[in-house]
Amino acid sequence: MASSPRSPPPAPTPEFEISRQSRLFAALSKKVIDLDELRMLAAQGVPDAAGVRATVWKLLLGYLPNDRSLWEQELAKKRAQYAAFKDEFLRNPVEISRQVQTEGHHNVNEEHVDNGFLHRSEVTREEHPLSLGKTSAWNQFFECSEIMEQIDRDVKRTHPDMHFFCGDSSFAKSNQESLKNVLLIFAKLNAGIRYVQGMNEILAPLFFVFRSDPDDKNAVWKICGSGFILLLR
Repeated sequence: MASSPRSPPPAPTPEFEISRQSRLFAALSKKVIDLDELRMLAAQGVPDAAGVRATVWKLLLGYLPNDRSLWEQELAKKRAQYAAFKDEFLRNPVEISRQVQTEGHHNVNEEHVDNGFLHRSEVTREEHPLSLGKTSAWNQFFECSEIMEQIDRDVKRTHPDMHFFCGDSSFAKSNQESLKNVLLIFAKLNAGIRYVQGMNEILAPLFFVFRSDPDDKNAVWKICGSGFILLLR
């Protein structure tokens, strides 16, 4: 005899929901947050109030310390860290070459300038587009081109049912660009792992939640990258 289908559990009462949310907000308002308590409360569901889910995730992932007095300092540190990553890993080799040439012109000996000669700045072997040197920006750029193509393909396929990630809007394209930057930086920081197909799907919910944080100081393009890097390390 076939068993009857199991009935779904009863929905929580409004009073229970209010009580649970109140306990979660109370836990988050403590000067030093009890992470075990927060983890237990979050396991029952996190309310959709602005910024709450992002804060809970950052705490439980170890991105933020449980001492609230350290948050501002830690967020500033994370923003600076990610900005440094972008400057180091995402600079276009053309921009680097142009900067080197500009600096070369500024360093031209004053005597030659007085003689009216215009000197072409020298391009070192490491700065040449065909250089195979390990420190060459051009060589590094070409080496990771295959990874960049894979990331680009995967990012374009991320949650095609959500306008947040897909579509022709400037908002969607901006989000795609941010996803690609984060994944490429992670690949460069973790040469042993690099980029693996599917990492875009791991990053997507983090990105969505952090991007939805109304506090501009917590803006995703400033902190999501270092948060993702921390998560996968």
